[in-house]
Amino acid sequence: MQLHELQPIHKMRKIKRVGRGGKRGTYSGKGLKGQKARAGRKTEPIIRKIIKRYPKLRGYRFKSITPEIAVVNLDALEKKFEAGSVVSPKSLLEKKLIRRIKGRVPEVKILGQGELKKALTIEGCGASKSAKEKIEKAGGSLK
Repeated sequence: MQLHELQPIHKMRKIKRVGRGGKRGTYSGKGLKGQKARAGRKTEPIIRKIIKRYPKLRGYRFKSITPEIAVVNLDALEKKFEAGSVVSPKSLLEKKLIRRIKGRVPEVKILGQGELKKALTIEGCGASKSAKEKIEKAGGSLK
């Protein structure tokens, strides 16, 4: 037996076509009068109401693209890095001070909590005012 030789065992049942007169009587199986007995559109589906209202909801058109920022404090840099080393988002990932956000290397901001005594070169990272002062005081630089 092959695919084109397959046949159903039973006969297909004819579907009941309602609302066309004939042997079904005057009401055609729809009962008496009322909204559900009428031809055309029936009661409004709830899902359509939601779909039609959706554009009017707050924040529908504009979704802000704010980058997620990873935060690192100076005391963490003091512990993990040697003097004269380069601090970048990739090196911070390797030292496990930050994590990937949605599979991407995040933007990094260095905050001034703690003390820094080593001269570090910081690349591709933002820094707060106090962190900048402490880095430059220790002999490091920001690029």
